[in-house]
Amino acid sequence: MRVLFIGGTGQISLDVGRVAVERGIELYLLTRGQSKERVEGAHTIVADIHQPEQVKQALNGMHFDVIVNWIAFVEGDVERDIALFAGKTDQYIFISSASAYQKPPVYPIITESTPLYNPYWQYSRDKIACENRLMAAYREHDFPVTIVRPSLTYRNHFPVAIGGWGCYTLADRLLKGQPIIVHGDGSSIWPVTHTEDFARGFVPLIGHPQAIGQAFHITSDTLITWDQIYKTIAHALGVQADIVYIPSDFIARVNPELGAGLLGDKSWSVIFDNSKIRQLVPDYKATIPFHEGVKKLLAWFDEDPARKWVAENVNHEMDAIISAYRGEHK
Repeated sequence: MRVLFIGGTGQISLDVGRVAVERGIELYLLTRGQSKERVEGAHTIVADIHQPEQVKQALNGMHFDVIVNWIAFVEGDVERDIALFAGKTDQYIFISSASAYQKPPVYPIITESTPLYNPYWQYSRDKIACENRLMAAYREHDFPVTIVRPSLTYRNHFPVAIGGWGCYTLADRLLKGQPIIVHGDGSSIWPVTHTEDFARGFVPLIGHPQAIGQAFHITSDTLITWDQIYKTIAHALGVQADIVYIPSDFIARVNPELGAGLLGDKSWSVIFDNSKIRQLVPDYKATIPFHEGVKKLLAWFDEDPARKWVAENVNHEMDAIISAYRGEHK
C-alpha cells in the first residue's frame, strides 16, 4: 500500500510513520525538507503543500492509496486538498482535534457523536470548519475522508497546559525551584497519550474501508488529574513542584491566548470513550503509563543538551500571571 503523509515529521506523525513503515507500508513524506527528523525507510518528496502547482509537479501523477494531512488547520487547507486529490486517492485522513468537542461538555464521557462546538478557541472552530467541509465533500461528491481527533498526545514535548510546548522551560523552572502554574485546583481529569500508543490505533485505520466517512478519537484510557501530571514530571526530575493554583478564567483575563486553550479545552474534566476505534482496531490499547512516558521524554532531552532550550517568553508569561494573581490575592 502506497501512502502519502503531508507533513510527517511532527510530534505525532513521526511515530505513526515509523509504525507504518514497520508494518510494510510504502510511505512517502511530502515536506519542505527543513526538519532534521527522519522516518527510516520512508521516501521524501520536497514540496510546499501551500503551493499547489509545486505539489502537482512534485507528485507528477503519482497515485496514493491513502493520503494523510497532518498540517491542515483552516478550511482553505482542506479546500485545496479536495481540489488536489479528489479522484486521486482511496482515502484522505484529516487530523482534527478532540478540542473540537462541545465546550463546556454537558456530559463528561466523550464519544465521536458528542457535538462539535467550541465558543472559546479559534483553533478548535477552524478544525470544526475543516471537518464540516470534508464531510460535505464526502456526502456530495464521495470524497473518501476519514477524520481522526487526537487529544493531548506527547512524545518529546511536556504534555502540560501551561509551561511551554517544544521547550525545556517547565523542567528548568522545576529544577531551579521556581513556581509553576496549574490551572484551577488541579483536580480536573485529563488523559494524556504517548505517540507510540496513538500510532498503534492510527495505523490500522490507514486503508481501512470501514473508516471512510467516519470520525475517531484515539486516546489513553488512563485517567489522571492535572495536579498528577505536573507532580509526575517533578518526581521524574527528582524535585518537589512549587505549584501556584490559579483559576482558568483569571489566566484567560491576564493572558487571553493561553486562556483560549484552557477554557476551550483543558479546564474541563473529560473521559474519552474509545469503543469506536476498537470496533475497527480490536486490539488497540494504550500501554505506556504517564510516569513511564515522562521517563522516555526526559531521556530524549538528555541525549542532546541542545534540546534543553529555555523559552524566555514562556518564563515571562508565567511570571506575569503569578505576579498578577498574587497581587490581587495578598
